[in-house]
Amino acid sequence: MTDVQQETAIRDEWGAIDGGFVERVTAALSTADAKVIRGLTCDLHAADLADLIESLDQPDRVRLITALGRGFDVEALAELDETVRDELMEALPNEVIASAIKKLDTDDALYLIEDLEESEQQDILAKVPEQDRAALSRALDYPEETAGRLMQTEFVAVPEFWTIGKTIDHMRTEKALPESFVEIYVVDPSFHLKGFVPLSRLLRSPRDKKIAGVMDEEQTVFKVTDGQDEVAYKFKQYNLVSAAVTDDAGRLVGMLMVDDIVDVIHEEAEEDILHLGGVGDESISDTVAETTRSRFTWLFINLVTAVLASWVISWFDATLQQMVALAILMPIVASQGGNAATQTMTVVVRALATRTLGPQNLLRVTFRESAVGLINGLLFALIMGLFAWWWFGSGPLGVIIGAAMVINLLAAALGGMLIPILLDRFDVDPAISSGAFVTTVTDVVGFFAFLGLASIWLV
Repeated sequence: MTDVQQETAIRDEWGAIDGGFVERVTAALSTADAKVIRGLTCDLHAADLADLIESLDQPDRVRLITALGRGFDVEALAELDETVRDELMEALPNEVIASAIKKLDTDDALYLIEDLEESEQQDILAKVPEQDRAALSRALDYPEETAGRLMQTEFVAVPEFWTIGKTIDHMRTEKALPESFVEIYVVDPSFHLKGFVPLSRLLRSPRDKKIAGVMDEEQTVFKVTDGQDEVAYKFKQYNLVSAAVTDDAGRLVGMLMVDDIVDVIHEEAEEDILHLGGVGDESISDTVAETTRSRFTWLFINLVTAVLASWVISWFDATLQQMVALAILMPIVASQGGNAATQTMTVVVRALATRTLGPQNLLRVTFRESAVGLINGLLFALIMGLFAWWWFGSGPLGVIIGAAMVINLLAAALGGMLIPILLDRFDVDPAISSGAFVTTVTDVVGFFAFLGLASIWLV
């Protein structure tokens, strides 16, 4: 079966795992029919197998891995959603996990065990070869979300005095090579990084030529302590396919591959989207309790800010009692301000994340957003002013809501721009915190401007 046929057979029209396919696998698992189970899943790509595992109930996940035995593609474990991975690691025997680790590159093996209890980690590591155990133990010592956690310790390194021919022969006979690589690293006797040679250049060079004669010295190198956001940014910025990782002394200790960085970029983007929505680091696999706990905090903060806005409204209770039209129109001002602020905030948070907004263009972008807010404010002021005059037959009311619209959309632009920047300045993630503060600004300014002008002019 070809990859295209296989994908068509197991996925529905929306690209998700087909429900009928999951039912067939579940039925085979319920009868413990190992032959049928293998027939259904043995040719699946690791990513498809991971999606299938996530679609199964927790007990069936373990049954599937057990039924496949040695035929189970352990690469699928590295493709699992973090929540499912953690549940599965708790359910699987340590012997099974250790067996999987032996077949994986260190970065994928580390992903499986990094969140387990230390005692569990040590028990699993005791069951793997000494070389793998040492590499994983070192990686666990690095801080989370750093290059040291992302890198794989399998790489090809040769001295600069070797010839092209000797290097090629070495790669043909050496067993402990990474599964895939695109560069050969050049090191001195102390393993300090000297340069690199792309595989394409290596294969096109004469066998008797020295490595030193074809290597590049200029390259992007990461420290083990570099944050994963910095790594992801440079991979994207400089179109990297792989990169070396060194320790604090400049010794080569690992390499990063673009497939792992794509996952980081995806995670960072997903995290920003979730944070902008105030839902924290949750996934579709989380339980009701975990999801409720994740969302409650920001809902509570929004409640506090809503109470603040209501308090502002209470200052004008006499005005509202005298003119019901104000209560009818008031939400429109706040809603337009909130939506405008969210538009600006989203653009600014993304610009901060991608490092396209900084001191060099801050004033220009602030002016642009302010101008957009002012122009939109004037346009919607005209629309709402005419609408209020038509609805309630009051010209002054139309002027007031128009003026409030201009004030609030300008405040929305400035708040959506400056609040994320200030939060970022104080090392607070603007994607998490901006929404509540920006909404408060637009609500308070909108209500105060609209009701304040009404109390002065109409009452």
